[in-house]
Amino acid sequence: MLNIDGRLLVSSYFHGLYNLLMKKLMMSFLCLVFSGILTAQSLQHPDQFLGYKVGTRFTRHHQLMDYLKSVVQSTPNMVKLEKYGQTNEGRELVLAYISSPENIENLEAIRLNNLRIAGLSGDNIAPQSTTAPAIVWLSYNVHGNEASSSEAFLLTIHALVDPSNQKTKEWLKNTVVVMDPCINPDGRDRYINWYNSVVGNQYNAEPVAREHSEPWPGGRSNHYNFDLNRDWAWQTQLETQQRLKKYLNWMPQIHVDYHEQGYNEPYYFAPAAEPMHEVITPWQRNFQGLIGKNHAKYFDANNWLFFTKERFDLLYPSYGDTYPVYNGAIGMTYEQGGIRAGLAIQNEDGDTLSLVDRAAHHFATGLSTLEIASQNKDKLVGEFKQFFDDARAGKIGEYKTYVFTDKDENKINALKKLLSQNGIEYGTLSSKTFRGFNYFSGKEEAFSDEGLHLAVSSYQPRAAMAKVLLEPRTMVSDSNTYDITAWSAAYSYGIKGFAVKEKLLVNKEVKPATTVSAIASNYGVLIPYQSFNSAQILASLLKNGLKVRFVEKRFTYKNKTYDRGTLIVLKTSNGADWLSITHAACVKFNVQPDAVETGFMDKGADFGSPDIHIIAAAPKIAMLTGEQSSSLATGEVWHYFDKLLNYPLTQLNAGDLSRINLKNYQVLIIPDGGFRSLNDKANAEKLKDFVRSGGKIIALENAVSILASAEWGIKLKESKPDSKQEDSVKKYADRDKDYLTNSIPGAIYKMELDNTHPLGFGYPDYYYTLKQDNNLYEYLKGGWNVGTIKKDGYVTGFAGAQLKAKLKDGLLFGVQDMGSGSVVYLSENPLFRNFWENGFLLFANAVFLVGN
Repeated sequence: MLNIDGRLLVSSYFHGLYNLLMKKLMMSFLCLVFSGILTAQSLQHPDQFLGYKVGTRFTRHHQLMDYLKSVVQSTPNMVKLEKYGQTNEGRELVLAYISSPENIENLEAIRLNNLRIAGLSGDNIAPQSTTAPAIVWLSYNVHGNEASSSEAFLLTIHALVDPSNQKTKEWLKNTVVVMDPCINPDGRDRYINWYNSVVGNQYNAEPVAREHSEPWPGGRSNHYNFDLNRDWAWQTQLETQQRLKKYLNWMPQIHVDYHEQGYNEPYYFAPAAEPMHEVITPWQRNFQGLIGKNHAKYFDANNWLFFTKERFDLLYPSYGDTYPVYNGAIGMTYEQGGIRAGLAIQNEDGDTLSLVDRAAHHFATGLSTLEIASQNKDKLVGEFKQFFDDARAGKIGEYKTYVFTDKDENKINALKKLLSQNGIEYGTLSSKTFRGFNYFSGKEEAFSDEGLHLAVSSYQPRAAMAKVLLEPRTMVSDSNTYDITAWSAAYSYGIKGFAVKEKLLVNKEVKPATTVSAIASNYGVLIPYQSFNSAQILASLLKNGLKVRFVEKRFTYKNKTYDRGTLIVLKTSNGADWLSITHAACVKFNVQPDAVETGFMDKGADFGSPDIHIIAAAPKIAMLTGEQSSSLATGEVWHYFDKLLNYPLTQLNAGDLSRINLKNYQVLIIPDGGFRSLNDKANAEKLKDFVRSGGKIIALENAVSILASAEWGIKLKESKPDSKQEDSVKKYADRDKDYLTNSIPGAIYKMELDNTHPLGFGYPDYYYTLKQDNNLYEYLKGGWNVGTIKKDGYVTGFAGAQLKAKLKDGLLFGVQDMGSGSVVYLSENPLFRNFWENGFLLFANAVFLVGN
């Protein structure tokens, strides 16, 4: 009995202990759960979360992301976070969607309905425009060293989700806010990491202090030193490509692009300056004034200075304000004074401008924008719908169809890619009997088909964007513009075009691209050389160790004529896998090769002729870079080699030129820049020895001007001053107007091109260039004048009257032999922002063909 009682007693004891432990565990679990719930419901101000007042330090990109994620966790019913990509350096690119709980719950339906309003959904479902909220997109920190806006983002998103802020709660009932906290994380962190490495415990507000002198290349640009605020339409950069997919899938009614300008400037906001493109509607113009007045109300109340209607125009299509405008939105740039300011700087007024101030100003315009958007929601959505209704009805511009034609499929495909990236519909024509404005002749002519074509109708939702990118002549209402004034795709892509005033039937079904057929040969392969794709094949073959030949003169084989530059890959001197390597490259870059079974040609040079040139080994290529060069120019060359050619490039610091052994390289590229090193006699002689010994120098833009000032054999053409202009008495008030008569911010000129020279292989006997300066050179004596301008070279874009009269009868592209090597002079930039596609092949010619 005792044992039994004892067993019962022990059992009872453990049973009670078990219950007690379970209660304690349950209490602990509930505490954890409720603690989590409380944490999730506890929204922190960014000052609390970061441990410092916003603006008293710079916030690194990962801290921005951490705070954003904490906001999402705190208010999941009001904020949705979406990762849309990552940068070249692996940093996150994200969007935050903020609105009322009801709107967030229906976010995808709101997006689709908005596309239906614009006629872009493709599902033929009628939109609900009366109940649709306005969509406002805020983009921060596109230029990395204009860093105050991402600080303002922290304040803005907190204000939007703050449960005690009744105003923002009301605005969000009829507004969806899309926020991109940092468009350029790589540039931002490059700047902030440098700044933090040079600032002390206390900032130094003196402008001459080291912390206000950012080293080359600066944080403005992305990883490849590209200005992302010039890339919206062209989408050459990874960040832009990923972001624009999202933007075009949302199509906001308002887009704001946050910037900074020189620290001595106050604050700029809309309305914008002239010139404004003619496709911009009266509503888009007027709303900018409405929103500007609302901003002014808050700035005046705080005694903050600002300016409007000056400097920042709406013309060039690849900005963060113009691109949205041409897509139906109210696009605006907001510019806070602050470049070089660091945490604080003393401006010329004697005032100290702090990062706290700069963030506060951007914060104010952000909330003011949302206030106006909410108050004018119905009008915003209604006018947005009207914009696209007019586009689909063919009311945009005088030309109703744009037709482009070329014999090369890859050149057509390059233009298709641009159109597709921008959501522009294109197709083919059933009937090709029509007349139109011939871009290349400048005359109204009957259409002539080069073999392949594509057509773009102006009866489509994105007709305004199509007009801006494709029209032959851009109307400029005011010549005092912030950027280039000409970019038409026919010229920048080198494709013959016709602008037609009548509506042509465009079939949307475009035939699929042809595939490259396999070839069998026991002797060799011929590769046509008529687009950049052929240069990409050449780079690939050389990198894989093959020896490649190219022809200097036309020849005929099996009744087919092959043009200058045709690549020849022979079994001779190449490895056993030569054919598979060649075929793989041709497939990758979509060029159909032809088999050849003998070196004996029907007409022209046989393959053992001196007219057949060999590239026996892949050339080692270097580029001078560093603080003496333009970071944007070096970025264009770097990106071209790294991303487009996929060919190795060694970047050399120009300041180390005297210590570098150039014998390790066959090609040296000198991009645009100042290059003090080139003025040093010892360095100049070293470079000449490099060329005389068989090396090749490719000089671009201002580097050509520097060589012209020394004894290299090229000279600037001197223009005679206008005696009437010199003798006239000038008025101070007319100084801007007087300046413009000699300015050329970016106009298109037609060059005469010697396409019998290797630099011109693969081109017709002309080339369209974007001219951005007044430099013109004398014809080379003893050299090759490959690209020249005659008296009628001007095509389109703004060029001052006096300057235009001087830009004739001179050299722009030339080649000079020196000893065993050569110097290639490219005074115009064939790689401009990597969107001037027509220059890609020419630059490859300079690298691989010239001098071989």
